[in-house]
Amino acid sequence: MSDNQSWNSSGSEEDIEPREEPGHHVGVVDLSGVLSKWTNYIHGWQDRWVVLKNNTLSYYKSQDETEYGCRGSLCLSKAVITPHEFDECRLDISVNDSVWYLRAQDPEHRQQWIESIELHRADSGYGSESSLRRHGSMLSLTSATSGYSATSTSSFKKGHSLREKLAEMETFRDILCRQVDTLQKYFDGCADAESKDELQRDKIVEDDEDDFPSTRTDGEFLHGNGSKEKLFQSLTPKGINGIDFKGEAITFKATTAGILATLSHCIDLMVKREDSWQRRLEKEMDKRRRIEDSCKSALNDLKKKSHFGGPDYEEGPNSLINEDEFFDAVEAALDRQDKIEEQCQTEKTRIQRCSPVPPGDVYSSSGAHRFSDKVEEMVQNHMTYSLQDMGGDANWQLVVEEGEMKVYRREVEENGIVLDPLKATHSVRGVTGHEVCHYFWDTTYRNDWETTIENFNVVEALSDNAAIIYQTHKRVWPASQRDVLYLSAMRKILANNENDPDTWLVCNFSVDHDDAQPSSRCVRAKINIAMICQTLVSPPEGDKEISRDNILCKITYVANVNPGGWAPASVLRAVAKREYPKFLKRFTSYVQEKTAGKPILF
Repeated sequence: MSDNQSWNSSGSEEDIEPREEPGHHVGVVDLSGVLSKWTNYIHGWQDRWVVLKNNTLSYYKSQDETEYGCRGSLCLSKAVITPHEFDECRLDISVNDSVWYLRAQDPEHRQQWIESIELHRADSGYGSESSLRRHGSMLSLTSATSGYSATSTSSFKKGHSLREKLAEMETFRDILCRQVDTLQKYFDGCADAESKDELQRDKIVEDDEDDFPSTRTDGEFLHGNGSKEKLFQSLTPKGINGIDFKGEAITFKATTAGILATLSHCIDLMVKREDSWQRRLEKEMDKRRRIEDSCKSALNDLKKKSHFGGPDYEEGPNSLINEDEFFDAVEAALDRQDKIEEQCQTEKTRIQRCSPVPPGDVYSSSGAHRFSDKVEEMVQNHMTYSLQDMGGDANWQLVVEEGEMKVYRREVEENGIVLDPLKATHSVRGVTGHEVCHYFWDTTYRNDWETTIENFNVVEALSDNAAIIYQTHKRVWPASQRDVLYLSAMRKILANNENDPDTWLVCNFSVDHDDAQPSSRCVRAKINIAMICQTLVSPPEGDKEISRDNILCKITYVANVNPGGWAPASVLRAVAKREYPKFLKRFTSYVQEKTAGKPILF
């Protein structure tokens, strides 16, 4: 992300005061700019135009395509923003199962994005103080209305034991006993008051007998009705006359004691049953724990699979994938590529491509261009050292031997990166060195036999036999995608004497070019490769003309590759041991098919 298109905040970069959107609180600004977004394990990191507005994070393929609609968006109300632990430019934004992996140009820009996103989240009302103030009354009402049910069911929700409930029952029993004692005191007081009233009534009756006659003048008996009855009724509380208050109180207390005794009996039964239920509960809880562990493990595996292929599981210094998993993933990806190639190979052979072959004298020199001296130096080095016999050199190890093909390796590491030089020798009948080098160098046929290339293009044609080529290789997850920029030159080596075989050479070595700068999308590999082909002709029988049966091409292929990146050494060596022999067999078989039945090209 360049400085002139890094980011802006609702206006030009020269604005000192950020412009507020209607309805936004102070300090909340919109933000937009270029961020690298992890797309998938094939394409890796891609630059995208990201816009932060109205509590929503959206992204577009580029700034020019914003009018066509966004390619994706996230509502930040419940988003979780996680700065990466090791990568100072990276931030991860997750909402439920959706995760965006983003990288800024530098740590300062990352911090700018994080602060802006947090301001938008706070302004949205979720989890902020303003949200709590706005919804405070509702929360209070809810708490108040749910308090009763929460209290009544708290024991079940919290899993309180039966013994705790028994303690509560003991407390309630004590309270009830105190209430009964209070009632008993009240009833005792009422009984004492009734006794006092009876004594007072008897005294009044005795006094009245002295003041009033007991018989009338006509001799009839006075029964004490009228004013005396009313007086007695006023001195006696209504409803108490004739009731045994102490007896009633004793009965009430006895009934209550019976209820409590019954409850105690029930509690005793529950206590006896608790041990049995406790054992059942423990069994069920153990079964539940096992099921939860299985479920958790399955969810973790599913989550791992769903995010497998993210930036944390790709090649890198802090990769979460171990070396064995890395190797298995690479091997599985290569197997899939082989199957796809087998399906496409039949279709490729139907397409006949023809490219005119320049005369041999065109390749006798490197031509006049700015890399001529470098090409000449590379050619001489390969002719001096690449053709040397490796017999007796203990540094070279024979790793593959299949018929005429032998592959040697010399283990070299520098700063933890595998730089093993590889050398392969092979003999192919029926083709010449010129034909083999022609099909190896000419980009017209490249896609017919090269299965590891995703795309390539000629950056600059230096001469008839030299060109600068940029190519990207198919990604083999979890390894990062590689690209390479190299100069490819084809040369015919002039013989020093008439006994020297006809020799052709193609050398490919890394160069720099302004039109193909390294990018964050791929890891730039460095190469120095040569294919040297010598044609050996056996004399035909009698007067017969030389045919392809009399031709043998001796191929020497050398490769010095610096893959860059952080792939494990064991994986790189295993891939090289597997792929180089397959490449040689595939390429030489292709050349034999292309030249079959055609005139011999020396």
